Amino acid sequence: MIRVGCMNFSALKRYCIVGELIKEIAIITEEIICMPDLSIIHTVPFYEITSLLVLAAAVGAASLLLRQPMIVSFIAVGVLAGPSVLDIVQSREKVQLLADLGVALLLFLVGLKLDLKLIRSMGLVSLATGLGQVLFTSVAGFFIGLFLGLDVTTSLYVAVALTFSSTIIIVKLLSDKKEVDSLHGRIAIGFLIVQDLVVVVAMMILSTFGVNSQLSIEGGNLMQIGTILLYGVIMVVLVILFIRFLATPIVSRIVQSPELLITFAIGWAALLASLGSYFGFSKELGGLLAGVSLASTPFRETIVSRLAAVRDFLLLFFFIALGMHIELDLLGSQIYPAILFSFFVLIGNPLIVMIIMGALGYRKRTSFLAGLTVAQISEFSLIFIAMGMKLGHVPPEALGLVTLVGLITIALSVYMITYSHMLYRILEPVLGIFEKRVYIGQEAEDQELLETGNYDIVLFGLGRYGSAVAHYLKSNGYRILAVDFNPEEVRRWKKQGFDAVYGDASDQGFISSLPLEGVQWVVSSVSQHDFLGLTHEDPRIALIDALRQQRYTGKIAVSTQKKDEREALKAKGADLVFLPFYDAAEQAAKRLAETMQ
Repeated sequence: MIRVGCMNFSALKRYCIVGELIKEIAIITEEIICMPDLSIIHTVPFYEITSLLVLAAAVGAASLLLRQPMIVSFIAVGVLAGPSVLDIVQSREKVQLLADLGVALLLFLVGLKLDLKLIRSMGLVSLATGLGQVLFTSVAGFFIGLFLGLDVTTSLYVAVALTFSSTIIIVKLLSDKKEVDSLHGRIAIGFLIVQDLVVVVAMMILSTFGVNSQLSIEGGNLMQIGTILLYGVIMVVLVILFIRFLATPIVSRIVQSPELLITFAIGWAALLASLGSYFGFSKELGGLLAGVSLASTPFRETIVSRLAAVRDFLLLFFFIALGMHIELDLLGSQIYPAILFSFFVLIGNPLIVMIIMGALGYRKRTSFLAGLTVAQISEFSLIFIAMGMKLGHVPPEALGLVTLVGLITIALSVYMITYSHMLYRILEPVLGIFEKRVYIGQEAEDQELLETGNYDIVLFGLGRYGSAVAHYLKSNGYRILAVDFNPEEVRRWKKQGFDAVYGDASDQGFISSLPLEGVQWVVSSVSQHDFLGLTHEDPRIALIDALRQQRYTGKIAVSTQKKDEREALKAKGADLVFLPFYDAAEQAAKRLAETMQ
């Protein structure tokens, strides 16, 4: 095709008599078509970024079909674009600049979520589970690293990196399954916040050491560490003063312009990240402090929603930059250690969560579903190990190892969380060892309620809907026994003066201990997204079956959010089926009609 084009232009030049201008145009066009300088195109940053974006879109589309998170496909894009395969990127400093900005913005948004009020309100289970999982994974991972022949520093880095689970991936999956507000979803998000705090502490410790520091305690290093800590204290004090006097007034004015809000937020994150780097700790820690400085303002959710897309776009380049540093030969040499560490993360992390939650009194189902959310490592793991490599503490092989563990665990955990209910039904017979059967050794007051209580209504589920129903019924003089499988919710309910016990609607042994004589109604307000279909694993169906086995003569009411389940639930034995959303809408419409009349 090119030769044909050359012949056409040669003929044009021979027969054209229009003038020298036409000849010059023809000569230039001939040079462009016949002899393209691919090296010029290859080294133009705009063309490089374009090729990366197109490649990321194509690989991301394939990942979407496989139901994999974008982090996996973006790292794959980096490997494909790197020197081991296509070698597309030549101006790596441009990509690294975007990557650094993306990491600073990510930690800025994490800092926005670390509101001190939220941290103080975290429950015991989130704190105990988060810290327990971090401690277990760090200690066990450290010894696994030593067993595999890693040196002490590298083993420590890898072990700490394995403790972080991906908040982004977990929240996205829980949101897709509508389980963010479920008990296990709230617990999972709680201990993810604890993990984020551990990330902060780990990065603060890491950032006190200079480039190529060997973690020694020589006088020069101690002086440098002391100076960095002094700068850090000064910066924290300035951030506290900013929070106290300036944050809300400044943001209140800026939020009036959406465009200016985005510019201000990115600029503020970049400014504190730059100051952090200049003072000797890190861009990452500076970006996080920038987020914390705005976390107490009433506009943090607005900032998060506006910057989420920008963060995702810039993080694309971070993962691409990571992938470009990974050589396929390097990954190949890390396959067996990565498989062992991946098995440890996929199995060990959920097990320790289940053990801790079981000891705190949670049911095996809640413990299992919450435990699955920590069966992977996160983007922070890669950021942490990349920082260690940049500081000269760990070799490039450590980055390849952790990256491969991330690819394996993220890919598999997506399926584990997506099909968590199916996995639970398969493994349920062997999960009883992780459950503390509280109803057998009930506290004295709970046991007294079960043995001597005299109630009109037994209500299962103290969520938002169930709590509202219970308050309304009690205000009308009915005697109510509330049941929930969240120990904290039961304790909170008792403090309000209600009779409440810890129990599970699907546990036949617990149902048999209930004081059902004289009870007119047993009501289940359990939200329907906590289970799959009208099977015997459905707590509503299990409750109906258990009540019939106990020869309960009263009536049964259950709730659902699906209209098409109403008749099926009645056929299973429910006397009354609530549709909370539709019932509320009907009542609202009636009240409106009454006021109009």
